[in-house]
Parts: sequence; C-alpha cells; structure tokens
Amino acid sequence: MIKNLTVVLISHKSKNKVLSFIEKLSDQINIIVIENSDDSSIKEDLNKIKNVKLIFSQNNGYGSAINLARKSIITDYFIVFNPDVNGVNENILKKFINIGKSLNDNYACIGPRYINISKKTLNQSNEDKEIDTLPSISGASMFFNKKNFDLLNGFDENFFLYFEETDYCFRAKKIGLKSYQINTIKLNHDVGTSTMIKNDEERQKMNFLYNWHFIWSKFYFFKKHYGFLISIIYFFPILIRTQIKIIFFKIFSKNKNKKKYEIRYDGLISSIKGIKAYKRINNF
Repeated sequence: MIKNLTVVLISHKSKNKVLSFIEKLSDQINIIVIENSDDSSIKEDLNKIKNVKLIFSQNNGYGSAINLARKSIITDYFIVFNPDVNGVNENILKKFINIGKSLNDNYACIGPRYINISKKTLNQSNEDKEIDTLPSISGASMFFNKKNFDLLNGFDENFFLYFEETDYCFRAKKIGLKSYQINTIKLNHDVGTSTMIKNDEERQKMNFLYNWHFIWSKFYFFKKHYGFLISIIYFFPILIRTQIKIIFFKIFSKNKNKKKYEIRYDGLISSIKGIKAYKRINNF
C-alpha cells in the first residue's frame, strides 16, 4: 500500500529538518524533496538515500514547488509536508490512504489535526468525530489523490506564499470535491522553523517577506473569487488603516513598525495593480 504513495517535502534551506523527517520513514516509501533555494549542501546527504529524489528549483513559491513535484509522481497518491511537521510515520501514512479510500477517492485533499495549534490560530474542527469537512486544509500537510489534483490543474502559481491551499480547496468545492480533516491523525507543526535563519537581520527580512505576501495573496484570492469591485470595498478600510499607521510610526520614529506597515501597504497596492507576487529576501 505504501508503495502507491509518494511523500513530498518542500524545503527552503531546511536540510536538517528534511533529514530528520526522512529518518523516521521506511526506505520503501517514495520521497521527493523540492529544494527551493541554492543550498546545495543537502545534495550530498540525500544522494546517499536510494528512495529519495532531489529536485532543485528556482523559488517560485510553495504551490509551484508542489506542481513541480507532481510531474515526477507516478503513484496514485501523494502527500505534501512542510519539514517542520512532526509525528509522521508509516502508520500515519497508511491511515491517510485508508481514509482516502473510504471516501472513494472523492475528495480534494485530506489533512491532520494539529495538536499544538489552537483552533483560534488555525481553522480546525473540534475532536468530536473522526472526519470533519473544512473549507480549507493547512498547506503544511496535504494528502491528495493524483486524479483529482490533476482535475483541478494543481495549485495556482500566481500565489507565491499564503492562500494557495485556500484557493485549491475553494476551487475544488465548486465542482463537488470536499476537503477533510482527520481528527484521529494528530501531528505537531512547529510553524516557521523549517528555514535555517542565520541572524536577527535575516529573520526580520523573512518576516517582511511573509508580511508582503500575506496581504498580496489575500487580495488576489478575493479578487479571483469575488471580483475586483467587492475586493476593493472590502480592503479599502485596511488600506486606510495601514496608511494611518505608517504616518503614526513615522512621527514617533518607530522605524521597525513603520517598515512593517510600508511593506504591507506595498504588498496590497501591488496586488490591486495586478503586479506579480515575486518578492525575494534580497529585494528588500
């Protein structure tokens, strides 16, 4: 059964996390690692593992990396993980497959219950039944059957980061494919720990990058599914509040906070103008 499954790990300078993740899995499981950086140090370690295929990619975003991995998948099922997800083992993978088959492969994707993340932080169901239907599954762990993934043409690569999984599940729902959370599959997600960060300056730049893309992707998602006019009406108060905060922090010399809101403002304006989401750390 496991031989009909491919595990996909999306890495961005996540070598240690990736190696730790793979160590816990059987060498009979097909594994694809997409390295979204120029960190070639991972190559020497992974080349020693026969069941792992390593693919280096220009960093075009999380969804784009999954689409790239799909091109090399020959199994009927695949599951995508962020390397900072903990608790994955062979039994967990078998359970995903069994649940998928019990649903007659009629689903968009399946995700776990994150036991270290509150419902308030992440839209999760209560643990009162095994399977719950959700509007969207967190991109940190997503189980797919290849047939339905292809039917939906995978992820929209205009999203660089954030909302790509929301968009995928939203499109799936329109054609009658639901997304499910399996409450009996319990995992931990150490959010934001997969990328190796050298110092506080790099951490701040990463936070700016996250900030920019969150607001860009949110507006793009709304515009795509609800139209430009409704999106402008919804985001106009956010735009005004952001401008006010920039002025406030400029007056009181809070440069760090001012920069954060300037980044957010730029991301929103760029999305409104239809400018492609293609920010990189080195652009700041």
